[in-house]
Amino acid sequence: MTVRNPLSPLPQPAVGAGWEGSADVTAVQLPELPRRVPVRRIRQILCLLPLLLVTVVAVEHRSVLAEGFGHLRNARLPWLAVAVGTTCLAWVAAALTRQGAVVEPLPKGRLLATQFAAGAANHLLPTGLGASAVNLRFMTGCGLPLARSSAALALYLLAESIGRLALLAALLIAFPDALRLGPLLPDGAMGPLLLAVVTAVVVAVCVLASVRRLRTAVFSFLRTALGEARSVHLRPARALALWGGSLSFPALQAAGLVAVGQALGLDVPPAHMALAYLAATVAVALVPVPGGIGSVEAALIVALVAAGGPVAVATAVVLAYRIITVWLPLLPGALTLGALVRLKVI
Repeated sequence: MTVRNPLSPLPQPAVGAGWEGSADVTAVQLPELPRRVPVRRIRQILCLLPLLLVTVVAVEHRSVLAEGFGHLRNARLPWLAVAVGTTCLAWVAAALTRQGAVVEPLPKGRLLATQFAAGAANHLLPTGLGASAVNLRFMTGCGLPLARSSAALALYLLAESIGRLALLAALLIAFPDALRLGPLLPDGAMGPLLLAVVTAVVVAVCVLASVRRLRTAVFSFLRTALGEARSVHLRPARALALWGGSLSFPALQAAGLVAVGQALGLDVPPAHMALAYLAATVAVALVPVPGGIGSVEAALIVALVAAGGPVAVATAVVLAYRIITVWLPLLPGALTLGALVRLKVI
C-alpha cells in the first residue's frame, strides 16, 4: 500500500507584512463622484422661488400696479370691501369644488390653504398650469394615487368650464342685447378661428389613431376618470359640492367685478358687467399667458366697452379689479406656497 505525502501548503506572508507594489504598475486615482444636492436644500430653493417670480412679475407690470392703486384711492370703500369679500369666498368655492371631485375627505384647512397658494402659482405659470400642479401635488400627498388625482383634476376643470359656460349662456339668454359683439371680434376673425379649432381637433384625432401607446394611455386615463366621476356622483354631498362650487366660483368672480364697477361709478347694469366678465374670461381661456396677465385686462376692457361703458372708466375698473384679485393676494399666496412646500404638504 502506497502512502502519499500530503501537499505542503503554500507559504503565507507574515502577519503585518505589506504588499509591495510592482515597479511596472502605475497608480490611477479615481475621479471623485459629484455630491448629491440634499433634498432639504432643494426644498429651500423651492420655497424662495415663488417670491422671486412675484418680484419679477411685479417689476414687469409696475406701471399697471401704480395706475391701479391710483384708481383705488378714488373708489367707494364699502363696494371695495364687497369685492374683497367675494374674492375670499371664491377660494372657498374652489376648495369646495376640489373636494367634490374626489370621494375621500381632504383635510379642510390644508385644502383651503392650497387653493390660496394655487392662486398665486396660477398667476406665475401659463394657463392654469400652476394651480393644477399645486393641487396635483396636494392630492398625491394626501394618499391618492397619481391616476386618480389626475382624474379628479380633469373632473374639476371640466365642471368649472361647464359652470362658467352655463352662467354665460343663461345671461346671454336673459340679456341678448347686453353685449355689442362687433368690438370683441374683428371683421373676418370668426372664420380663421373656427378653422384653427377644427384643424386642432383633426390633428389630435389623427395622432391618437396612429400612435398606439398614446391611444392606450389616453383610454386608460378615460376609464379612470369615468370611474372617478361615477363614484363622485353616487354620493349626493360630493355631487352638490362639485357642481355648487363650479357655479359659485365664476359667479363670485363676476360679482367682484360688479362691486368694483359700482365703487368707481361705471354706468353699466350689474348683470351686463357680469356678462362681460364671463365672456372675456371664456375668450382668453386658451391664451398661454401667466395668469392671463395682460390678456385678461385687455379682454375685460373691450367687453365692458361693448357693454356700454366709457373707455376711461372701464379701464379704471379693470385695473382696480385686478389689483384686488391678483396683485394684493399674490405676495401672501407666494408665502403660503413656500410654507406648504417647506411643510411637505405639496
